[in-house]
Amino acid sequence: MTTTDGTLSISQVAEATGLTSHTLRYYEREGLMLVPVDRASSTHRRFTSRDVDWLVFLTRLRSTGMPISVIREYVEFARRGEATYADRLELLLRHRITVLAQLDEITRSLTAIDKKIELYEGSLLEHPLPPQSEKVRNA
Repeated sequence: MTTTDGTLSISQVAEATGLTSHTLRYYEREGLMLVPVDRASSTHRRFTSRDVDWLVFLTRLRSTGMPISVIREYVEFARRGEATYADRLELLLRHRITVLAQLDEITRSLTAIDKKIELYEGSLLEHPLPPQSEKVRNA
């Protein structure tokens, strides 16, 4: 539910984005918001839908392992406008390479896990474990 002026409180943004209020304050304090977060006369933060969209994007960058320092660099480029499109593109392309390498490593790890699962499932089919006593099952 938005306020009468169409903005959201910090708790509403936290719920909408899955971020904690602490993280939202940290992002603001570290200068990671694209524009300063508006304040009500009571000094409570008032977030716009544009702020929420930006936070969702920041969350995507963080979830792919982008360091705060690189996000800060991206934010600084974004604040300078269209003249930095090439810089932002280069930064995102470099990060994409990193994410693809991580994805490849995770895929290889998942393959190894799947092979072990197949091994254990096959072994259990050939040599089932004896039934456990009632005492062990209820432990």
